[in-house]
Amino acid sequence: MIKRTLYFGSPAYLKTEHEQLVIINTETGELKSAPIEDIGVVVLDHQQITISQALIAKLLSNNVAFITCDNTHHPTGLLLNLDGNTLQSQKFQAQIEASIPLKKQLWQQTVSAKLNNQASMLEAIRIPAKNLRNWATEVKSGDADNHEAKAAVYYWKNIFPDFLEFKRERYGPPPNNLLNYGYAILRAVIARSLVSSGLLPTLGIFHKNQYNAYCLADDIMEPYRPFADKVVVNIVRMNGKFLEMTPSMKKDLLGIPALDVMIGNEKSPLLVAVQKTTASLAKCFEGKQRKILYPEFI
Repeated sequence: MIKRTLYFGSPAYLKTEHEQLVIINTETGELKSAPIEDIGVVVLDHQQITISQALIAKLLSNNVAFITCDNTHHPTGLLLNLDGNTLQSQKFQAQIEASIPLKKQLWQQTVSAKLNNQASMLEAIRIPAKNLRNWATEVKSGDADNHEAKAAVYYWKNIFPDFLEFKRERYGPPPNNLLNYGYAILRAVIARSLVSSGLLPTLGIFHKNQYNAYCLADDIMEPYRPFADKVVVNIVRMNGKFLEMTPSMKKDLLGIPALDVMIGNEKSPLLVAVQKTTASLAKCFEGKQRKILYPEFI
């Protein structure tokens, strides 16, 4: 069963009773509940939400990714379980001791998978992507020739309609806001799965920013980004230039974990695919396999 993503965008009091997340709407008094074991991600997006410590502890013990948003409704914090795997110490050690050549090979695989998925995304909207396919086959260990950057220039130039005059910037005009939101959901899903696979989200294979607590999550999410991009492209097609965040847009972006992808020649929800990816990464660190399992477009 795929885990649920729960979004809270109005005043509420959240607590736990009998292994349930209990939601009390503080404006209407309406009461709802959801089994905690069915939840994968929780998003808090209102300044008047109160949550009990008992619920926080229970959510984290069930490996729920806990996202908080700021007063501009953008994700600003992520809380994860510290004890996500029974063999955590052993897996930490294998990750810490991973050699530089191994990390470079894993990054090579990651960039190649990302470029192929970017090509699939462009081809889906009838944009030629043979160059991305070629670059994906030419990526060297550690992406020494920086094919990822070459691909990014072409990809972002062509993915959105010309009337947007789009430039990918974190704090740039829409649809950058939609991309940021989608990527935040992806990052939380991947960080959650890394923890459940017994890995440290902080220690990356390529990203090394000393101020970034989720370097490995940012590495592993690269081939998954085009799936979030697909959702944003569909939103743009439906709304044109009117791209300030709406509840409908948030609903679409919160559906990213449930998107269908292909992984290991099987159709799977993205949330399940991420679990397969992080499990394969743990095996790579342990020397049990040589390749990370990444998803493809259906």
